[in-house]
Amino acid sequence: MNLNEIVGEYQTLVLEGCDGVGKSTLGERLSTDHGFVVVHSPKTPDHLDLATRYRNILAGPGRILFDRCFISELIYGPLHRGRSRINWSQAIDLAENVIGRSGALIHLTAPPTVIRQRLLQRDGEAVSLEEVSALVTGYDRVFSTLADYTRVLTIDTAALELPSAG
Repeated sequence: MNLNEIVGEYQTLVLEGCDGVGKSTLGERLSTDHGFVVVHSPKTPDHLDLATRYRNILAGPGRILFDRCFISELIYGPLHRGRSRINWSQAIDLAENVIGRSGALIHLTAPPTVIRQRLLQRDGEAVSLEEVSALVTGYDRVFSTLADYTRVLTIDTAALELPSAG
């Protein structure tokens, strides 16, 4: 399935993958070319219920494209805080909400060396190759689990021409 087929078929897209994989760049392109409203998920204060925040967004109207959301919490939460604020039951429920909204979970991936090089070009600095590899592996595991419950589309962004969106 190519990008044109994806945007023609779905009303809700969840672009997920580690920093530097191309979420913002691809999201910007899909928003401009296909009318998706981009929801970039900033840090949600710890006292707010993350699952409820995403359920409320998913209850809204129109074509929505998430540039990162609840799936990243399953990877970055344990890495940065030692725990995730989304449990598996909530993640599966949210994934089902995405699908129920004519949506798709899109796992963006690329070789760790490509991701690290993009981070260096974009930011002038990057985490170690080992950390990028651990993040890529974390996303692979999470999406493998979610694929047992819902359809996951995987796109290797190294094969796409993605100039940095910043």
